Amino acid sequence: MKKNDWYFEDFFVGQEIDLGTRLVSEEEIIAFATQFDPQPFHIDHEAAEASIFGGVIASGWHTCSMMMRMVVDGLMSASSSMGSPGVDAVRWLLPVHAGDTLSVLYRTTKVKASASRPDRGVVWSRWAASNQRGELVCTIEGMGMFGRRPAEGLHA
Repeated sequence: MKKNDWYFEDFFVGQEIDLGTRLVSEEEIIAFATQFDPQPFHIDHEAAEASIFGGVIASGWHTCSMMMRMVVDGLMSASSSMGSPGVDAVRWLLPVHAGDTLSVLYRTTKVKASASRPDRGVVWSRWAASNQRGELVCTIEGMGMFGRRPAEGLHA
């Protein structure tokens, strides 16, 4: 894909985009958590073993960050994305362990052209991350702004 393969007009309700997979390593779990979420079950083997999780797990924020990277790599970097006015909901449904392989599915839930700014529109979406067993581990619901396709004869 190249930049601007995806414009606002390319999104439709019910659309699903498979964003691929990502293997989660213990090193990245501990590195992320050490810097941003240093709770014992994210960074300390002994404490994590004694916790309800039975071992080191990824921070929920790390899971969201991995999902964001997959959305950028699989969609946003080849789009007319103009950023996002916000996220409405995040749910951490199951812990993510080292060795898990995450799959992310992007589902378009609503689209609306801007009435006040004809060069853009808003796309609402739900991102769903599942592990290698097909278990849903995290969902993110929010919106993004995308540029409209240029008029015929104009070059992007």
